[in-house]
Amino acid sequence: MDTRAFIIACLVALSAPAAVAQDVVDRGHAALGWINAFRANEGRAPLEVSGTLTRAAASHAADMARKGYFSHAGADGSSIADRARRAGYGFCFIAENIAKGQSGLDSVLTGWARSPGHRKNMLASEAESVALVEAPGRIWVMMLGRDGC
Repeated sequence: MDTRAFIIACLVALSAPAAVAQDVVDRGHAALGWINAFRANEGRAPLEVSGTLTRAAASHAADMARKGYFSHAGADGSSIADRARRAGYGFCFIAENIAKGQSGLDSVLTGWARSPGHRKNMLASEAESVALVEAPGRIWVMMLGRDGC
């Protein structure tokens, strides 16, 4: 390989986002019992994990990890609604919780449960589905929604 081809190959490898996306872990099924018990204690119906919401949450989490920001707004200016639609989730209700730095599921879920805005999202009676992912840097994204209405 000549020097120019080697430099181009190195630049492509350094800019590839796939490694970060592969490091995003789906925590939805592991958290579902906790979430549904929390909701049941407040008289709310149980949720089910949505693969479509999980893809949307993973995309946002990976983007924040890769680009070094932390926000409900995507680096491209996208909102949670934009990201859900991009993933193919046709919603009549959508909400998002994000967190950074918590060491595990119990820590992040308990933290959200103690925060009025996050708690409201987790207990939304409109929600039927949930997604929860963890990206490198302990970036957590939860999406809650109702599809197809």
